[in-house]
Amino acid sequence: MSINKPSGYKGPHDYMKRTERERRSCVRYKCGQFNTIQDVLRQRPGWVEVKDDEEWDFQWCDVGWLRENFDHSYMEEYARINHFRNHYELTRKNLLVKNLKRYRKSLERDVGHMEASKCDFFPSTFALPSEYHLFVEEFKRSHGSTWIMKPVAKSQGKGIFLFRKLKDIIDWKKDGTRSEEQNDAAQVESYVAQRYIENPYLIGGRKFDLRVYVLVTSYIPLKAWLYRDGFARFSSTRFSLSCIDDQYVHLTNVAVQKTSPDYDPEKGCKWQIQQLRRYLTAKHGIEMVETLFKNMDNIFVCSLLSVQKVIINDKHCFELYGYDILLDQNLKPWLIEVNASPSLTASSQEDYEMKCRLLEDTLHIVDMEGRLSGTEKQVGGYDLMWIDGPVYREDVNLETLGSSCYPANTHLGCLNDRGKQLRQLLKPFAGQKRI
Repeated sequence: MSINKPSGYKGPHDYMKRTERERRSCVRYKCGQFNTIQDVLRQRPGWVEVKDDEEWDFQWCDVGWLRENFDHSYMEEYARINHFRNHYELTRKNLLVKNLKRYRKSLERDVGHMEASKCDFFPSTFALPSEYHLFVEEFKRSHGSTWIMKPVAKSQGKGIFLFRKLKDIIDWKKDGTRSEEQNDAAQVESYVAQRYIENPYLIGGRKFDLRVYVLVTSYIPLKAWLYRDGFARFSSTRFSLSCIDDQYVHLTNVAVQKTSPDYDPEKGCKWQIQQLRRYLTAKHGIEMVETLFKNMDNIFVCSLLSVQKVIINDKHCFELYGYDILLDQNLKPWLIEVNASPSLTASSQEDYEMKCRLLEDTLHIVDMEGRLSGTEKQVGGYDLMWIDGPVYREDVNLETLGSSCYPANTHLGCLNDRGKQLRQLLKPFAGQKRI
């Protein structure tokens, strides 16, 4: 791959003449991050890091690099990069809600209210300042409710605050009495105002949310994989609605919690998702927990379908999304946000090992070495969830089941038997020991 080359540029003659086998025996990569992904790439047999001005086959970049360079870049047929051009349609908070609302309306119009109700998994949300007056109408209808303000394009809990009074967000008031020039001069950062989930599910009196990983390798057709591992992130302070200004109570982001006086770096503030699933099953039974995880599957699929027509599909691109899900007291899952660059920095040894597995299996699916057949339903800890339609488990006889009972090919929070599965699936390549 080269930057600032015309689209017809083919590179040096000997570069283009390499055979497919030769090309895949040595993968040249660039990485713009210095955390777990750098370790995984450096340890991958046959992968060689190249400098900024050198040709590359694979790049793991941040969204800032993508924004500045993607449109001016030429990529060879086999090159891969870890973001879609307009990934923000799903990962910017205001655009996510806009696309979900549009998708829900289209389902209601084309299929009916019952199908549209499957999209009722995100709290009432308004973009400010553009939807300020619509928000005020809803605010007055739900007097006394708690709302949360979030900047549309920031992460790690930055800029977030809770409020119950309109005077607390007066800066975002859209004033129709001012001229356009005055409005421009008084312009504020774009936020979303979202109804706060006041009845979160608590464990040990503390609030938590889930981080779940979904890998998309194509939008046309939509092909999505769900990882079996993930984690619950806990707040360090017991939950209470009497102190809405305490970020250690209400925000579960590790970047926030690790600054808490009560934070224990030895223990961290995470549970692996398998531990959470066992806890919930012991407390509520298998059936309720199966329903919960099935409802989470619905969130992943509907959110991806909501942007399928607007994401610019590109065979060079894939995306590892980090979904943030909150459970309420009724075990209803709520979509909080989707991250295009989920944190790959480890907070503990266990977290580091989980993220290494996640990234190794992501590279297995991207398959720069050309070892997959393309028909796999499981690769490492990933299960194929959707490919132009739902994917079902291997042992299911569809003719004997009602359409509402098809078991999806998803195993979030179940045993991650990746080692055994990869030994069966992948042939060792040069320099690689058997897993």
